[in-house]
Amino acid sequence: MSRADDPRVTTTSGRPPEIANGPAPAPIDPATGMHRDYWCLSEAERAKGFVRPVRRSYMHVGPKGPIGALRELTEEEKERFKPYGYVAFEPSVDPDSAVAGTYWTKDRLDKVGHGCGTVTKMGQALAETYAREPTFYGSTFCCGCGVHLPVGEFVWDETDERVGS
Repeated sequence: MSRADDPRVTTTSGRPPEIANGPAPAPIDPATGMHRDYWCLSEAERAKGFVRPVRRSYMHVGPKGPIGALRELTEEEKERFKPYGYVAFEPSVDPDSAVAGTYWTKDRLDKVGHGCGTVTKMGQALAETYAREPTFYGSTFCCGCGVHLPVGEFVWDETDERVGS
């Protein structure tokens, strides 16, 4: 089901969406980098209560880094994964995981913890949507960078808690 078809969802303006199946209900405004309108949970859905505090601002801190220790690639891995630029491997810290681990590129490692540091504020409907359903959004806008980035690159202002978790 698309967001436009979900009865729990509306737009921040309350108007019908301009692009029903896009990541947001309106195209990006070239002057601001923001959508003119955003999806949010309806007032009725938000009135059911929150599972997290309602927070109106978040800070861009950059992506999370490895959880466990990294190891150098073997010669065979270096050759096999050369086209992808991997420089290290992080074995899974969960012995029951079906995933063996994560390969890291230098670029990805260099970005860890290097957000712009800007605090972005949002409207009440968006803040309440995050508080009601923390995983509702996959990306969010950074006023410092002027673009949408994965929510995991942000922490709630004055906390260490990642947005979207």
